[in-house]
Amino acid sequence: MADAVRQQNNPEEAYRLAPHNIEAEQALLGAMLVNNDAFYRVSDFLKSEHFYESIHAQIYAVAGDMIRATKRANPITIKTFLPAEEKIGDITVTQYLARLAAEATTIINAEDYGRSIYDLATRRSLITVGEDMVNIAYDAPVDMPPRQQIEDAERRLFDLAETGRYDGGFHDFGTAINEAIDLASAAYQRDGGLSGMATGLQAIDMRMGGLQRSDLVVLAGRPAMGKTALATNIAFNIANEYRGDINADGSAKAIDGGIVGFFSLEMSAEQLATRIISEQTEVSSSKIRRGEITETDFEKLSFCAQEMQKIPLFIDQTGGISIAQLAARARRLKRQRGLDVMIIDYIQLMQGSSHTKSNRVQEITEITTGLKALAKELQIPIIALSQLSRQVENRDDKRPQLSDLRESGSIEQDADVVLFVYREEYYLERMEPKEGSEEWIKWELAMNDAKGRAEVIIAKQRHGPTGSAKLAFQGQFTRFSDLIEDNYLPARND
Repeated sequence: MADAVRQQNNPEEAYRLAPHNIEAEQALLGAMLVNNDAFYRVSDFLKSEHFYESIHAQIYAVAGDMIRATKRANPITIKTFLPAEEKIGDITVTQYLARLAAEATTIINAEDYGRSIYDLATRRSLITVGEDMVNIAYDAPVDMPPRQQIEDAERRLFDLAETGRYDGGFHDFGTAINEAIDLASAAYQRDGGLSGMATGLQAIDMRMGGLQRSDLVVLAGRPAMGKTALATNIAFNIANEYRGDINADGSAKAIDGGIVGFFSLEMSAEQLATRIISEQTEVSSSKIRRGEITETDFEKLSFCAQEMQKIPLFIDQTGGISIAQLAARARRLKRQRGLDVMIIDYIQLMQGSSHTKSNRVQEITEITTGLKALAKELQIPIIALSQLSRQVENRDDKRPQLSDLRESGSIEQDADVVLFVYREEYYLERMEPKEGSEEWIKWELAMNDAKGRAEVIIAKQRHGPTGSAKLAFQGQFTRFSDLIEDNYLPARND
């Protein structure tokens, strides 16, 4: 009761004003009206809607339009575009413009004023998001479950966190040259000399220059070709090489390797961990599952497990996740821990929104379009695994083609890179003729050539050539590695 009486006696305590700074807005506008160059110091991040006072928003918008049109913006030229009859306190708009210019300070602090205005606008947006969350939670529509509200709130918060950073617009050629040199410098300093993130497999990295930021890489193949094995190999290689630093804004920055987010829609986190630990210890995963391991094997597993505790590899094992849920969780991981590369196993196990579920082609299109947009939004490479159609099995040549991608042409269209995993050994094993026959001798020669080998076919690459990368494959450990050809082995001393 006492609080209510106090609020009645002091109306200012009955409500709180939204964060704002009228003086900073006036100082910036005054500097702009005296020297139009002040506008270019803030125009990259500051918009008219960031101003708290509506007349200030109008002045900024009109002045900005005139300056962009190479016209002079001052109190005299812009007054005709503003409501002359409007009063600001006891003075007219024309008088107010003259006062802003007269009291203007140097433009040196223009960017600081702009940042202050922008930061306060962000705080007001945070208040709006919070109020909307409360209001919707109290009176939610029937068709909006709580999970959807959480995803929407996360998306809005991430949008707030990411806006205000200048990434677009024209660059003069000198700036573009400097950025190209910076990219080359980073590649020179990075282990392996790649412009992108190294996969740990030189045969692939040499042809792709590593994984490039904002690229959607589709890794496809028929069952048993080793898609998941290759993905886990790459995930471990990147996470194991992680060497990070901290940006000026406190966010994590990878110097080598990276922080990996792995969405395993098919296997559990334990199964995935078993695969990775088998790859690294060279203890067969089937033996681990059956408990057929020796004391030495167990010591190797224990030591490897301790070492792997430190690597930044995060696994989400939610089955049937939607593209909206996946995007929300990826944003959260990037915000909380950092995120440099994301892997999804696999596209066909994801779900679209409710309105596309009746049409699988539309659903896959929504998923691949969403993944490409997410890669650009988070500025990370995304590796998405995909199944291939059965028509591969009906051909004599089993090597996959782009037309074999299942269910939607959008996978090929949206992907920046399409990789196919192909192991001829798998098919030859199932074609063994009668032993001792002439066909069997030919088969044995082909089998010896194909044994322990795999091929990663680069069927599409937006920024480089297509081709093929030869790899070694150890099936018992589900491990891919660089192939050492006999002619590259050191000479023997007999």
